[in-house]
Amino acid sequence: MEWITGVRKAIDYMEKHLTDDISAQDVAEHVYLSSFFLQKGFSLMTGYGIGEYIRNRRLYNAAMDLKNTDAKVIDIACTYCYETPESFSKAFSRFHGVTPTEARDGAPVRTFLPLTIKVQIQGGDQMDVKITPMFQFKVIGFQKIFDDETAYQEIPKFWNEIIEKYAANVYAGNEPVNAYERAIVDNCIGEYGVCIDDIGSGKFRYMVAGKYTGGEVPEGMVVYEFPRGDWAVFDCIGPVPEALQNVNTRIFKEWLPGNPEYELCGNATAEWYDCVNGKMSDPDYHSAIWIPVKRKN
Repeated sequence: MEWITGVRKAIDYMEKHLTDDISAQDVAEHVYLSSFFLQKGFSLMTGYGIGEYIRNRRLYNAAMDLKNTDAKVIDIACTYCYETPESFSKAFSRFHGVTPTEARDGAPVRTFLPLTIKVQIQGGDQMDVKITPMFQFKVIGFQKIFDDETAYQEIPKFWNEIIEKYAANVYAGNEPVNAYERAIVDNCIGEYGVCIDDIGSGKFRYMVAGKYTGGEVPEGMVVYEFPRGDWAVFDCIGPVPEALQNVNTRIFKEWLPGNPEYELCGNATAEWYDCVNGKMSDPDYHSAIWIPVKRKN
């Protein structure tokens, strides 16, 4: 499915099911897109996570019901999937700045109308991208499960935890003193950040990883194999994470919408970091985003 069509269908599905108990995973399955890709792209294009969008639309519609009907607060709360009037009132007040009772009595509320996706192609497919066929390959590393909506904030913390606990000694140039440090050195762990969407329920696996060269896999580490296929490789020049974030935004706002040749496929992406040359804060630091793609039929 064309990317922009998928996003529009996702919005239409959410609008039709605001009174149903739906999740980001339900939306993704309806439009036949990976939950990870849809969450990531939707957020970059609109500024809202899928769960946040559903929540905001429910609270706006709830305010309209309070102003325009005689329905009880408890019934409106139930209609929009809140388990108790207390949880509804708390969310309502946080979003609108007034209580449900004040809204019913005429206090102004926050407007949050359905989104309309309009695409302005600025870079088109003229970005610095290469379509590269790759044989299957394996990565090894440390893994943790993240929630789609909080991953951007939590993943950098995970990197810091891994470096502090396992990698600080060898990253400082010292010889490995245990199996974990040996695996980090032998497989250049830290060269890749890998997102794997195979769990569902709005969650995905993330690995701080390196290309697996064989040998011992210490307890607590995992190996993941990428299948053979085509990858879109987007080079990023500049300090991390700003350069990666800027390119990521352009991928979903400029390169994917209306792309005449390629669409997303697979369930895993990778970020590549140059572990040899320069520091991540350097203005000419080299990194890249790898996304599996396929030719459109």
